[in-house]
Amino acid sequence: MEQIDRRIVHCLQRDGRAPFRRVAQVLGVSEQTVARRYRALHAGGALRIRATPTPRATGQQRWFVRVQCRPDAADALAEAIATRDDVSWVSVTSGGSEIVCVAFSDPGAARGSVLARLPRTSQVLSFAAFAVMHMYVGSDAKWLAYDDPLTPDQLAQLDPPATDGPGTPIREEDAPLLAELARDGRAGVVALARATGRPQSRVSARLAELLASGALHVAVDLAPPLFGFHATAYLWLTVTPGDLDATGRALSLYPETTFSAAVTGAATC
Repeated sequence: MEQIDRRIVHCLQRDGRAPFRRVAQVLGVSEQTVARRYRALHAGGALRIRATPTPRATGQQRWFVRVQCRPDAADALAEAIATRDDVSWVSVTSGGSEIVCVAFSDPGAARGSVLARLPRTSQVLSFAAFAVMHMYVGSDAKWLAYDDPLTPDQLAQLDPPATDGPGTPIREEDAPLLAELARDGRAGVVALARATGRPQSRVSARLAELLASGALHVAVDLAPPLFGFHATAYLWLTVTPGDLDATGRALSLYPETTFSAAVTGAATC
């Protein structure tokens, strides 16, 4: 992966919906170069950008889930779990008999959630779910997958607008818009209007409202092996309750950390 590719990815980690024009200005290249390189990265599976509602906007609870299963069933079960809309970050850990994922539960549809279905699956030997109490985000030290990051001045040009509220409620009529953004978090207003059958002005205003209020989160998922990282480690730490917050914040600032969270149970992730 060339330096220009890595820098485009870094720009998008800062703002996943940054226009190609702004990325080009920051990097000193043409807009066409940025667009072409991005499409190649996306087609090659190096990154995926999605925009999804935040749990606080939907009333859902976020969980870290650990599933012990038969080794011969782990890959197939992980693939099946990954197809669900209420699950993300699915991985099979070393040994090949444990699946770790993030799941979301809707109080209004508890029976159909992955948390209700997994324990009854025949391939599952044991199951543990930990409710996320708080996510710690060290944005300036986010895992970057490379060692030649952008300069502070370049990053300052890419800061997305700050959210200004607790999150506007998600409406039933938002479903087509959210479905398209979950498929392509960088979808433009024209494509979103076409997918939803609504006027561009209405789509643009609603999208801006969801982003500004923090109801919608733009996530950039990277494929670590394509950046030269072939192993990911999950650390489950037992921390003295009084030190929990300070520990989570400290861990989030390490550049090797993709996320840290305080969870229920005997350990924090």
